Amino acid sequence: MSLRKISRALLSLSDKTGLLEFAQGLAGHGVTLISTGGTAKALREAGLTVLDVSEITNFPEMMDGRVKTLHPNVHGGLLALRDKANHAASMKDHGIEGIDLLVCNLYPFESTVARGADFDTTIENIDIGGPAMTRSAAKNYDWTTVVVDVEDYSAVLADMAANKGATTHALRRTLAQRAFARTAAYDAAVSGWFEGELAKDGNAEPPRRRAFGGLLRQGLRYGENPHQQAAFYTDGSNRPGVATAVQLQGKELSYNNINDTDAAYELVAEFDPKEAPACAIIKHANPCGVALGSSLKDAYLKALACDTTSAFGGVLAFNHKLDGETAEEISKIFTEVIIAPDADDDARRILAAKKNLRLLTAGGLPDPLAPTLTYRTVAGGFLVQTRDNGRVTREMLKVVTKRQPTEQEFTDMLLAFTIGKHVKSNAIVYVKDGSTAGIGAGQMSRVDSARIAALKAKDAAKIAGWDEPRTIGSAAASEAFFPFPDGLLTVAEAGATAVIQPGGSMNDRHVIDAADEAGLAMVFTGMRHFLH
Repeated sequence: MSLRKISRALLSLSDKTGLLEFAQGLAGHGVTLISTGGTAKALREAGLTVLDVSEITNFPEMMDGRVKTLHPNVHGGLLALRDKANHAASMKDHGIEGIDLLVCNLYPFESTVARGADFDTTIENIDIGGPAMTRSAAKNYDWTTVVVDVEDYSAVLADMAANKGATTHALRRTLAQRAFARTAAYDAAVSGWFEGELAKDGNAEPPRRRAFGGLLRQGLRYGENPHQQAAFYTDGSNRPGVATAVQLQGKELSYNNINDTDAAYELVAEFDPKEAPACAIIKHANPCGVALGSSLKDAYLKALACDTTSAFGGVLAFNHKLDGETAEEISKIFTEVIIAPDADDDARRILAAKKNLRLLTAGGLPDPLAPTLTYRTVAGGFLVQTRDNGRVTREMLKVVTKRQPTEQEFTDMLLAFTIGKHVKSNAIVYVKDGSTAGIGAGQMSRVDSARIAALKAKDAAKIAGWDEPRTIGSAAASEAFFPFPDGLLTVAEAGATAVIQPGGSMNDRHVIDAADEAGLAMVFTGMRHFLH
């Protein structure tokens, strides 16, 4: 369709990256530049001729800059259908000149929230005029070119160079979609922040409407399977993890890599690096080995010993800077992804020999107690909930059996229950001396999860040449209550001596009696950790 020559451009930018080069390119095509505040100042300092917006509105910026572009001379110039007689007449009658290009990237609301600004500062970083102009220009894409991303500057200049200063209908249409997506994501960020502020005031009601926005981080070759399309978006929250990580080496991350890496890092973040180095090994979104250690290498080897078979081709997460000694051990088997807050020079050098291994440094650990949201789609809608940030402490435990747990059993029970929070339900986790001995995940029966975890422990013992599986003398966690004594008795048969579970079943009394008869120590947490 029609080419539209760009004669007048309005530039109103918070992020001025690439501004001067782009503006100089426009000026080279004879484009009249109109701008606001700091953008106009930057252009003038670069030697470019610029009209202030106030010169076309005949109104000064006012109210601390809150009002400057909300004017018919701006929006009429952006919205007018130049080939429509009554529009052209209105432009002539009111002295409105067309604006052919809008370049606007909005106040930095998301980054203002991310840096923890106070309420008043955050309010002042809600852009009003910018989204209004952007939507006007995008609606009128047949006549007006709109740019909201620095990445599109070169495409506009290339289009103009190829078409004697004009842009094509195809480019304008693409840019309009990006503009509407930007304002939608921006409004989603604002409404989401307001929801959080209301929650602080004690308003826990779910909002009547909920919006989510995201910025494309990367297109993916495919989704969970090759016939599925997929892409990875970031939400602007800057929660440390795979979304913030720098990939230092290796192949492009896949959909499944990203999902598993997120699961691994959220799990390992449960463990304070000031207390102990920790390692989590994930396979298909479930942990197959987790351990605390005296060093990062020690934690890794203990986690690996739980299930060396499943760890092959797995994802590793650490709560400390990855060091060379640990990297040397990791390099002995095939690993898909490693994520850690950082990696030292020795670790980077050693792992560089593994060309396909993806090494990610996230710059920090996510806060496991933060009340962030998670959501998933269902047919015709989506479910939203706060992240499971519940954490059981020693003080919350209620001993319900005749035998009291030992100090080591208390420690191992709490570790097992924390890990169980990140295991697909139904989940049973055995822990001994600070590391997992067996993990049973995602079974329809809790008894089956207990059996599978015990079988894996026997396999691990056979591979390592141990005399007995490490479930002997372990602490076992069930992330939800035992509905009947059979699950508990299966755990006891595996050799566990202490059990931690939420309690709350109609059959609690029968389960407690079974624990007493088996000589187990058992505690109730009062908190469940289902993960589906």
